[in-house]
Amino acid sequence: MNIAIDGRAAKWYRGTGIGTYTYQLINNINQIDFLNSYTIFMPENITFDKKLRDNFTQISVNQQSDSNFWEQVEIPNILTDDNINIYHVPQNGVGLSDNINCKKIITLHDIIPLRMPETCSERYLNIFHEAIPKMIKNIDGIITVSEFSKNDICKEFNYPKEKVFVTYLAAEDIYTPLNLHHCKNILNSKYSIDSDYILYVGGFSPRKNILSLIDAFALLRSKYKKDIKLVIVGNKGISYPIYKKRADELNLSSDIIFPGFIPMSDMPIFYNSAKLFAYPSSYEGFGLPPLEAMACGTPVIASTETSIPEILQDNALLVNPMDTNSLAEGMLNILQDKSLASNLITKGLVHASRFNWKKTAYDTLEAYNHIAYDTSNY
Repeated sequence: MNIAIDGRAAKWYRGTGIGTYTYQLINNINQIDFLNSYTIFMPENITFDKKLRDNFTQISVNQQSDSNFWEQVEIPNILTDDNINIYHVPQNGVGLSDNINCKKIITLHDIIPLRMPETCSERYLNIFHEAIPKMIKNIDGIITVSEFSKNDICKEFNYPKEKVFVTYLAAEDIYTPLNLHHCKNILNSKYSIDSDYILYVGGFSPRKNILSLIDAFALLRSKYKKDIKLVIVGNKGISYPIYKKRADELNLSSDIIFPGFIPMSDMPIFYNSAKLFAYPSSYEGFGLPPLEAMACGTPVIASTETSIPEILQDNALLVNPMDTNSLAEGMLNILQDKSLASNLITKGLVHASRFNWKKTAYDTLEAYNHIAYDTSNY
């Protein structure tokens, strides 16, 4: 087969869920597939940063990234090769034209804008209300990242389940246990963090329930007598003042740390040094950060909602993300009960190892084959 993949997100959004997925998909297909031919579309004058095999060709797209990737929905058709069998757009279908003469597949990670519209921008909402429903009628298959998302997508769009393929994600290889003393020295010298802390990673959207986490942390501080901080990692976007205000109102401004954007190379240091990782999100299509924390040997407390129990199973302490008392009590238990923490660490390490990007790539190839040779209509 001749397969084309829109790889621009691998460069523009490396470190985000969609960017990581696109990058690792191309990287691992490159390692396992010697038979099919691939055309990878990349931003102008940029090549993929791993050496690609001879069955891969890169084509530059004369289109610059805007501050928001979702503004790219109206880009011109970048596929002109009539010999392509399958065209795959990994970033929720953004950039897929409707006049392509080959099988078309998108990766639709989730439908959060349709389930929690109050958490999304107007532009993103318009894409999911207008562009994606039209796109769904014109594609030959969908890849998604959990059984939860598959069921959600099929129900919302009345799309046949046999044309939706689940390919789980994985923590990248950099997420691994490291020397704790070394990690803490770097945190102290580079970020001025020298205390024990609870870590949150995963964006500042309201659906992430950061306010609940801050409130739960306040309850925890009243019961846990040792020095402990809450480190909330991420770009300080439009929601940041809300979280900072809540921390100030609770007199926790010195105990809740917002270090801002952290380079991907330093993220394993933050995970390894944390006493526990908290992920109280109310909606995820997959949710990579808990697996990254597990892969680093950090105990995880996470949400009981949406895809999270499917992905983490009984290898994390799962609580109602809106119940601040349960969240606080769970964090306190992990901090005080060494046996519980040790058990979560061991189970988490084993569980995270079950997910790997080569499996994602193999499952994607299986989806390509199914779609390429499927002659049924619906």
